[in-house]
Formats: sequence, structure tokens, C-alpha cells
Amino acid sequence: MATFISVPLKKSSEVDLMKPLSKFVTTTYPAGEEQGEYIRAVEELNKLRRNALGRPLDKHESCLEILLRYYDQLCAVEPKFPFSENQLCLTFTWKDAFDKGSLFGGSVKLALASLGYEKTCVLFNAAALASQIASEQNLDNDEGLKAAAKYYQLASGAFGHIKDTVLSALNREPTMDISPETVGTLSLIMLAQAQEVFFLKATSDKMKDAVIAKLANQAADFYGDAFKQCQYKDNLPKEVLPVLAAKHCIMQANAELHQSILAKQKKRFGEEIARLQHAAELVKTVASRYDEYVSVKDLSEKINRALTAAKKDNDFIYHDRVPEVKDLEHIGKATLVKATAITPPLSQKFTDLFEKMVPTAVQQSMSIYSQRKAETVNRLVGTMREATNLCNGVLASLNLPAALEDLSGDSIPQSIAEKARAIVQLGGLQSIEQLIKDLPELLTRNREILDESLKMLDNEETTDNELRTKFNQRWNRTPSGDLYKPLRAEGANLSNILDKAVQADQVVRDRYNTHCDMITLLCKPENELNAAIPSANPTKTLQGSEVLNVLRSQLVQLDEMKKERETLEGEIKAVTFDMSTTFLTALAQDGAINEEQLSLSQLDQLYGAYNQRVQATIRTQEELLGQVQTSHQEFSSLKQSNTEANQREEVLKKLASAHDSYVEISNNLREGTKFYNDLTEILLKFQNKCSDIVFARIDLSPQQAQQQPQAKPMPPARPPPPSFTPQAASTIPTNAPATGPPSSNPPPLAPPSQAQGPPYPSYQGYPG
Repeated sequence: MATFISVPLKKSSEVDLMKPLSKFVTTTYPAGEEQGEYIRAVEELNKLRRNALGRPLDKHESCLEILLRYYDQLCAVEPKFPFSENQLCLTFTWKDAFDKGSLFGGSVKLALASLGYEKTCVLFNAAALASQIASEQNLDNDEGLKAAAKYYQLASGAFGHIKDTVLSALNREPTMDISPETVGTLSLIMLAQAQEVFFLKATSDKMKDAVIAKLANQAADFYGDAFKQCQYKDNLPKEVLPVLAAKHCIMQANAELHQSILAKQKKRFGEEIARLQHAAELVKTVASRYDEYVSVKDLSEKINRALTAAKKDNDFIYHDRVPEVKDLEHIGKATLVKATAITPPLSQKFTDLFEKMVPTAVQQSMSIYSQRKAETVNRLVGTMREATNLCNGVLASLNLPAALEDLSGDSIPQSIAEKARAIVQLGGLQSIEQLIKDLPELLTRNREILDESLKMLDNEETTDNELRTKFNQRWNRTPSGDLYKPLRAEGANLSNILDKAVQADQVVRDRYNTHCDMITLLCKPENELNAAIPSANPTKTLQGSEVLNVLRSQLVQLDEMKKERETLEGEIKAVTFDMSTTFLTALAQDGAINEEQLSLSQLDQLYGAYNQRVQATIRTQEELLGQVQTSHQEFSSLKQSNTEANQREEVLKKLASAHDSYVEISNNLREGTKFYNDLTEILLKFQNKCSDIVFARIDLSPQQAQQQPQAKPMPPARPPPPSFTPQAASTIPTNAPATGPPSSNPPPLAPPSQAQGPPYPSYQGYPG
């Protein structure tokens, strides 16, 4: 009698996890120990998939453990890699477990770029293998009974979990084997079989007949519900329906048999006979209709022997009236089974291969935080540099400190000589001209990478539109135009950054052209520089004057303030803080990360004091410059003014301004070069994202074409459901409609998430 239903495993095509996952690791994490550890973890994950899905699995607990471990690893890795059609695109292909194909075509299969689909199919296989292991158990001993009950409940829980999650996991109509209706039925079948195992154990343990009857009656109910759910399904194996119908009758017969013993103990001999007659009718129905699938010979003989003895005793001794079946008291029910909750980890002693890797949400938050931090640093540093440039401009317009050093009127002021030597040490005119010459080449390289990336998207989108026109509604994958929206938005942002960089380049060139002649003069030998500066009458009478000493003291204070800013800039750039712990805590507590609130709060703590110090230096500068201008007016009024002196002072001002402009232009050009080189890295990552998704879509196209629906032949006629006496009929109507969950359309496709790359470079003078 012990015929149990087991579920076949789904078959999967081979998938190379190494290449795409390793590529993500190498582009996301810098070379080093951490990257190497993640690459090794990817190799282990690839091996784990091959072990779980790339070979036939024995009906043994060790093989189930491999499947469960792979499922646990998929659950653990899902939030840590950006698996999606428009980011890390991995296509998984699975065949329908129940579709055997036809003479002219293979079995139905579905290919999807969805990790949720892979998880669903792996969990289906775990449930299927659990059902096979349970069916192989020796039910004649206690250990076998316990193992069978355990695995049937695990299978029931796994199938039930798929029923609840498959539509949201796939965002499209699944194959029939993993549809909510099918797995819901399988879950109920497994639960019924687990209940039957508990009935067998209770019988083996010789428990009270009242308990055994309730266990059997509950199992009959489970089998009846499962029978109703799959009565009109044509995708399950042909033997499932007759086995369910037979099992319903058999468990009902067992319930009546044990309840008859209870009636005999209570001296209700008529009830005993009525229940045994009902049980005999049920097993007779099974023997006549389902003998091909289930044998009830032993049970039938046992019932008939008991019925014969009961009738004999009643006829000769008790003469108790035999009631109608419909008048009998309903047998109670006792449920000892429960579908196992699917809460990873399911495998024993599971260890996440990527335990140290933070989730994608944290990675993205860290990326945005890094960009905010860079913007904060650049704002503070930029504010100080702008203030310093303003200070230098004011001093240059006043010809300070050169005017204080040029009292002789015929030699190069010390400050001008130092500025000339500084320019020569920095590479002079040749250095700037080479940097200016390199910028267009760097710009062109970046433009070409961006244009080639967008061209790949354009070409694949054109192909996708052509195939959609060819197949019409049958071409049901996400349109490339919708899928590429985040990438195109990112591409437009990158293009805008390049346009702003071109404008910044032009500003630098214009400034260079303005000061080129004076910079050239500063690069000449000292005697040529001295000859180019007009002479003027000496003003030695000012030596030792009070105003001269005050002005020099004020300039010293300004120099000290500039040095303080240089130190402050170094401190600001050296600030570090690991936000990953903060983001991980928020994700664990709230299930989401409010990146903006957390980042701004932390940045305010880190840089609030520095911002106050920056503002303090600006206020100090404003006060000192006001004092310098007042002192300079007194100084100028004491000097003898003539044409030669004015000409000399004007040239000295231009030379001082040229030095300051040279330093700023040189810094801007070096920052621009670094900006373009850093942007190249970002553009290459963008190009990789574009090529990955395009090639994945191209690889998927042939499979998508093969998945177009075809007409399926009509299924063979099902065996008729059994006819029941009134009590049995109350549980399984002959033509009862399926009571499984109603068919529901899959929810609409969710819009693809914004592709998240590293923060864009942001430097003074160049776009952020």
C-alpha cells in the first residue's frame, strides 16, 4: 500500500559564474588581499553550482545538503552583487521538470536574467530531492519513519515558499512546474504524505485507535484537497491523480477501521459493522479503479476479516441495529505535520563565501558618501584657495611686497627674483605648454570611449526593436529602450561632465594667453629680467620709516595666515572615517539606508570644526587686507611720484600677478590631467557595464526565440474520480473544481534601478 509520490528534478544549463562575477570584483575592489579573497570565493561558488546542478544527484542527504548550501549561498550573495538585466547580467536556463518534450521538439525551458529565478529553481530541486529521499526510506523502522516525515515536511515548506514568492521573483509568467498552482498542489501532496507517515508510525507504535483514526482521517482530508487541486491539471505525471484518489480512499478506510475498533470497545456493534462496511466499499473502489497504481490486498483482507467476525457476532449474539453511514458520527482529525519554514540558512554549518563583502546597498551608499566627502573637501579647500588668490591679487595690485624691496629703483626686488626662480623650478613655460598640449588628447580619448559605449547600446536596441517587430507580442522580454534608461542617463551625465571640462580648459587657456608674455619674462636670466624692468629714482629716504615697518609686519602676518591655510588644507584632506559600519547597522535595523541623512550628519561632525577655522582665516584676511590698504596709502603718499616710477611699478605688478597666475594655471592643468585620467577609469567601467549587458542580451536572443510558445497536444483522458458513499463524498465531490490558489497575472515589470558607478572626479577648476 505504501506508494508515495516523488517529484523529478529540474535540469539546468551550465552557467559560467566566474567571468562576470570576477569582473565585477576587479572593477569594484582595488587590487590586493581583499580582491584576491573575493576572486577565490567566486571560484568556490562556481564549483558549488557545478556540484549542485551539473551532475546527477543520488537520493541521499549529502546531495540534498549540497543543494541547500548552494541555495543558502545564493540568498547570501543576492544583496552583495547588483544582479539585474541592466547591471550584472547572468542568464539562467532551466527546463520544465514535468515536460518530457515531444518527438519533434525538446521540453519546455525558460531562460531569464534573474537570480530570483535561479533561487526558485534550486529550491524546487531541493524540495524534489527531499521527496525522493523520503520515498526511499524504510518505513518498517522508526528511523525511516522519522526521516520520511522530516523530508516530506521540508519538501512541503519549500514548494509552499515557491508558491508565495515565484511571481515577484520572476516578474513574468513562470513555466508550469513552478507556477503557484502547481507548487501549491505539490506542497499539499507532500504534507499529506507526511501525515500518512505519522499515521504509519502511530500504527507501528500501537497507539490508541482513537488517535490513529484521527491521524488517518486528517491524511484523507489532505489527499482529498490535493486531489481537488490537481483534478484538471495536465502538466503533472499521469499517475499523480489516481494515486491521490486512491490514497484518499485508503486513509478514509483506515480511519473507519480504527474507529470501528473504538465502537466495538464501547459495545456499539452496529456502528462497528457500518464503519467496516464503509471501509470495505472504499478499498473495493480502489481495487477496481486504481489497482495499477496502489495495492490494497492486505488492507482489504484485514477489513473483510473484521467485518465477517463482527457480522457473525452481531447476528448470533448482539442483534444491534446497523445504522446508515450518513448517520454515523464524524471522525475527528489530528494534525501532526507542519510545512517546514524556509528561512535561510537551511544547510548545516553554512558559511557565507562572501562573508566580508558588504551588501550592494552599502556599496552604493559608500560610493555616494565618498562623492559627498570629496565635494565637502573640495569646497573647503576651494574656499581657502579662492581667498588666497584674492589676497595675492590685492597685494599684486599694490605692488607688494616688491614696492617695499624696490627702494633703490634699479635692481630686481627680492620677491620678484624669488618668484622668477620658483617658476623656473616648476618647469617654466615649457611645462605649461606641454600640459596644455596634452589636454585635447585626453579629452579625445574620453570622448571616444563614451561614444563607443553609447554606440553599443544603440546597435543592440535597433536589433531588439527589429526582433520585436518580427515576433510581435511573442517577443516578451524587457525592451532595450526601457532597460538602458539608467545607462543612458549615466552616459548623458558623463557627456555633460566632458562638456564642462572643455569649458574649464578654455578658461585656463585664456588666462595663460593673458599672462604669457610676463611669464616668459620671468623665465629669462636675471640680467635680462632686470634690463626689462624700467628704472626709477631711488626712494632711500623711506628706509626706516614707521609706515614701512608697519606694512612689512602686516605682510608677515598675511604670509603666516597663508602657511596656516596650507597646514589646514593638509589636515582636511587627511580626515578619514569608515562609514560602512554605520550603513550596515542602518540596513540591519531598518532594512534600508537613509544615505543622505547619515552622510550629512557624519560629514558635519567631521568637518564642522574645520569649516569654522576656514571662515576664521577669511575674516582674519579681510581685517589684514584692510589694514594693508590703509598703510599702503600712507606709504604711497611718502613716495616721490613720477612717470618712470609709475612704469616700473606697473611692470612689477604684472610680474607678481604673472607668477600667481602661473602657479594657479599649473595647478589647474595638473588637476585637469588627473581629472581626465580618473574620468577615463570611470568611462572604462561604464563601457564594461554597457558591453556586459549588450553581450548578455545578444547571447539571450537565440534562447528567447526558442522560447516562443507552441501549441501543446491535448492530454490523455484522466481516470474518473471514485464514487463515494455520502460521508466520503462530502470530502471529494466527483466533479469538484480545483480549490488551489486562483491564477494571477504576474505583476508588471519593475523599472530598472539606476546603474551605480564610482563617484565622478571633482577637482578645483574642473566639474564635479
